[in-house]
Amino acid sequence: MSMNSFGHLFRVTTWGESHGPALGATVDGCPPGVPIDAAMIQHWMDKRKPGQNKYTTQRREADEVKILSGTFEGVTTGTPVQLMIENTDQRSKDYGDIKDKFRPGHADITYFQKYGVRDYRGGGRSSARETAARVAAGGLAREAIKAIAPDLQITGYMVQMGPHGIDRDAFDWDQIDQNPFWVPDAKAARDWADYLDGLRKSGSSVGAIIEVTARGVPAGLGAPVYGKLDTDLAAAMMSINAVKGVEIGEGMSAAMLTGELNADEIYMGNDGQPRFSSNHAGGILGGISTGQDVVVRFAVKPTSSILTTRKTITKKGEETEIITKGRHDPCVGIRAVPVGEAMMACVLLDHLLLHRGQIGENQGHIG
Repeated sequence: MSMNSFGHLFRVTTWGESHGPALGATVDGCPPGVPIDAAMIQHWMDKRKPGQNKYTTQRREADEVKILSGTFEGVTTGTPVQLMIENTDQRSKDYGDIKDKFRPGHADITYFQKYGVRDYRGGGRSSARETAARVAAGGLAREAIKAIAPDLQITGYMVQMGPHGIDRDAFDWDQIDQNPFWVPDAKAARDWADYLDGLRKSGSSVGAIIEVTARGVPAGLGAPVYGKLDTDLAAAMMSINAVKGVEIGEGMSAAMLTGELNADEIYMGNDGQPRFSSNHAGGILGGISTGQDVVVRFAVKPTSSILTTRKTITKKGEETEIITKGRHDPCVGIRAVPVGEAMMACVLLDHLLLHRGQIGENQGHIG
């Protein structure tokens, strides 16, 4: 299997399977001299790890990250950084009944059609467990960003669970870390808890929409035509397991706006810098960052592993039925929040390095 890497200068290759001995990421292109240790990365790993509350899979993984290379005396050396996370709570026996059946909604059938081999233990490489490696790489990216763009902050949060959205008028950044859904709306968090609890007890699942906002992004990141910042962001978010749609800024809703409403008017701020009246563009114009908040949303489908009987076929082509047992997320969107943050961090660092390499200090200045 190829195509397990993403990024240009800051390049991440993930490896490993859901029920293998370990998984991880090899990160090439991290600048030297970045202060880093396992505890810095572990902070972000702990946001994603399973089994933290009743609304996520009860698989118990410490998700302890180990740095195997690329650092010396507490800083990166500029050589490849190898990050490893051991799997410690696999229950492969949960999947014995489905080894010859394809789970509807999963990648089982397409992996087998492509490779002729299928790791039925939790989906193998197609499992969302792979995203632990992305979060580890994203933790390293965040530390490097601090040295290049110290004002840049990346925050992810859920804005919709199934049919239930947040109240944008009640948006509160401080609420995001105060509930199990990373939702910036205290009332929505309470309502969603009851809603998801009912789905969890019934053995069903539901999808979600996650929004990731990067504040303090400098203007000028990205390049025309095939090196657009939003191109790489969309590809990064779309590569996350179970993601079925990505939006930048106004996204699909832009189709419903007139030109007058959609255009973000420009004026000069009191600090002598360009300012915008709105941010329908999501902080990116022509593939290049404007200096506004970069806003990305992605939709995550419902977890396909449910306790409801579904029709399927076997590897021999026989029609049958299937129930997927085991430990699964009733809303995988919850743990997708730190994954979205990690992908945003990796892409932004990559573009910060690309910009520095091509432009340096020779950037256009207004005023």
